[in-house]
Amino acid sequence: MVHEYSSQARVSPSSYEEDMRLLLAPRLAYFAGVARHEHVTRAAQELGVPQSTLSRAMVRLEQDLGVTLFTRKGRTVSLTPAGRDFLVSVERALGEVERAAESVRADADPSGGKVAFGFLHTMGSETVPELIRAFRVDHPRIRFTLVQNYGEAMIERLRSGELDLCLTSPVPDAPDLVARRLDDQRLRLVVPDDHRLATRKRVRLAEAADETFVTLEPGYGLRRITDALCAEAGFSPRVAFEGEEAETLRGLVAAGLGVALLPPPAVPRPGVVELTVTAPRAIREVGVAWLDGHADTPPVAAFKKFLLSRRGNLLPD
Repeated sequence: MVHEYSSQARVSPSSYEEDMRLLLAPRLAYFAGVARHEHVTRAAQELGVPQSTLSRAMVRLEQDLGVTLFTRKGRTVSLTPAGRDFLVSVERALGEVERAAESVRADADPSGGKVAFGFLHTMGSETVPELIRAFRVDHPRIRFTLVQNYGEAMIERLRSGELDLCLTSPVPDAPDLVARRLDDQRLRLVVPDDHRLATRKRVRLAEAADETFVTLEPGYGLRRITDALCAEAGFSPRVAFEGEEAETLRGLVAAGLGVALLPPPAVPRPGVVELTVTAPRAIREVGVAWLDGHADTPPVAAFKKFLLSRRGNLLPD
């Protein structure tokens, strides 16, 4: 028995759709121009292409679609019913492309573009608002998309292109990122106001070795720093509660549920005492990071330059 096999390659639906997009996209503006003028010569003049090129493009478009879009009489054309239906969708698609182009141009406008800026939750109540206020003195029309998150999540959003810059801690060290240290922030041991250490101003972290700690969840930079400082002090913290936000941890401390290593609050919290840690040196480095090799728009470049100019003076005293 002889089997005959077709030599024609089978194309999957997704491949066919992709091929059609490649075929149709360059011709849509030509089609809309001819449909608008109903005259090939006038459309060619407006579009700045030779009349012969435009005529061939319309013939190929009809051949690729397998549909007659125009009735022709000399250089004058009119849309068929199928052509009118197609024009509605083409104008909608071209309109979306035009709006998208205008949007990215606006975002890159040196005086009024947009910066996608990520930062830690602990920077949101005071540090970031003050930074943006100071920056907008000289750049009043630049807009911001602000994203609060923990460090690892922000780094992933940098890599995906969702963020232009992020303010984070610890300062990341990765081959695909550029990071610059901007400032150090002192961490404090926060205890309930009736705690045995509450009458002190300073404390060695080892003195809290037997305490129950409340901390941020694993994956947060401050959690890694807490674990590392406790290890340097000679113990592993006994963790009772894990949270996602520093002020929530302060509330847990005020309720007597543990102690915590935290950056200074924007506003003093009743019910807790904040102690200076004398040993080990309890700080976290804060820095700005961006994707290596990624071209900055003028607004992003301006804000990056501003942040770097605040090195050593980023955080409130």
